[in-house]
Amino acid sequence: MPEPKSVSALVVGGEANAGPPLGPALGPLGVNVMAIVKEINEQTKDYTGMRVPVKVNVDTDTKQFTIEVGIPSASALIVKESGAPKGSATPKTAIVGNLAVDNLVKIAGVKKPQSYGTTIKSVSKEVAGSCVSMGITIEGKPAKEFLSEVKEGKWDEALSEE
Repeated sequence: MPEPKSVSALVVGGEANAGPPLGPALGPLGVNVMAIVKEINEQTKDYTGMRVPVKVNVDTDTKQFTIEVGIPSASALIVKESGAPKGSATPKTAIVGNLAVDNLVKIAGVKKPQSYGTTIKSVSKEVAGSCVSMGITIEGKPAKEFLSEVKEGKWDEALSEE
């Protein structure tokens, strides 16, 4: 029995198509590429506009497939939630967006399964660290100042587990 074939790609959430990188990789496996693309778009629609890692596993005998959808990068989630066009080229001087603490907790919840952090608070601190290097403020404050306040316990209630 042949080993299932895997195809990994980075696609834009909800906008995958039969062109590269998926079409050329899946075509030779003899599967219905459009059915796979449709399924990927269905599973990634919550990440519209963000680059999402996907892995398609194909059983070459039966032509059955499974799709594993990864989690977008922290920076992609921060850009989406803050409304910033992208991260700042000069984050120390140019602020490009602001993140509400609720949005920070939302991103931390999405990232928690792939983080070393074990609580929403610890993962929120990781996400806030990304905000520092992106020129994104949190609750209108510089991300470093927000992190200092988290260490002091000022945000414990907002960053607690639901």
